[in-house]
Formats: sequence, C-alpha cells, structure tokens
Amino acid sequence: MLPLVYENFENEADLAVTNNGHTVQFKLNTNPMPTITGGPLLGKYKFMQFHFHWGAHDEEGSENQVNSHSFPMELHVVFYSTAYGTFENATQHPDGLCVVSFLYSKSEEDNENYNQIINLLPRVNEVGNSAKGIDPIVLELLLTEDKEHYYTYGGSLTTPPCTEDVTWIEFKSTIPLSHKQVGI
Repeated sequence: MLPLVYENFENEADLAVTNNGHTVQFKLNTNPMPTITGGPLLGKYKFMQFHFHWGAHDEEGSENQVNSHSFPMELHVVFYSTAYGTFENATQHPDGLCVVSFLYSKSEEDNENYNQIINLLPRVNEVGNSAKGIDPIVLELLLTEDKEHYYTYGGSLTTPPCTEDVTWIEFKSTIPLSHKQVGI
C-alpha cells in the first residue's frame, strides 16, 4: 500500500462547529490548511471540514463496517482536490473529493484530545446552531496514530450533496473513546 503524506496536520487551529441537520460539522481556521497526498490520491487534497456519525448506543453508529462489524462512532475528514480550486468545483469531477475515515472503539478511559469537541456539542444541539471553540486544537491529535494501514475504495458522499466523486480512505486502526464520551 502506498504511503499517504500529511501536511500541516500538527498546526494549531481555531475550531467552529455547526449543526447542519445531518450531523455536527467542524471547520478549522488555520493557515496553511491541512493537506493530504500520496496513497491512492493523484495530486494534493485540501481540508474542508470534519464531522461525525454515531448511533443510539455503543454497539453501532458507524456508517462503515469492517467484516460486518459496526463501531460506536465514525469520523469523516473531508478534503477536495486543489486541482479544481474549490470544493464546489471538485464535486463535479470523479476524483474531486477524498474522505479520510476513522472508526472508534470503546475505552475505559476518556480520550483527553476530544474534550473541546465534547464541550462544544451541547451548544449545537439544535439544527442551525453554531459555536466556536475556546482553545486551538491540533487535527493530528484527533486521529489514530497508525495512519499507514488503510482500506481504499471509490464511492460517494454520505451527506448532501451525496455526489459520487469520493476516494475513501478508511483506517484499520481505531480511536479509543470512553462510553461517557460517545454518549454525549
């Protein structure tokens, strides 16, 4: 499997969250923005947003499954090809988007890297609500440590506009979260 190259994932970024009615969507305010290249990607892909998918309990919630196994939660980090200039233009091309996906596993201990995100969620419990984080976050700290082992496939966005222009990268290693954190 070809390695992926991550740039600017370790930069501090201001965080903003919006409840869009499908999920809670997080945007970063940093310069330069995180980018990803390599692996199955042709060219450079720039960060757009990240969001989560979760269920009613710890046994299900992820959109993707591995060997018919569901996970408590899933993180989608959305990127667009810089070759097309903007996210909107990129959605018009079969190689325009990349979603980097991470699955979560249950842990006895809280994952401290998620405290700011968890503290923001009660502020956006209604559709249309937005909030800003107090302290900067580092995207790298929200992801799995093992970013070398992944599955990849072509597909579509799972939230509107649901375009079929996505290179999916699903990591094999999970991110630990406590029952309390998943249940927020």
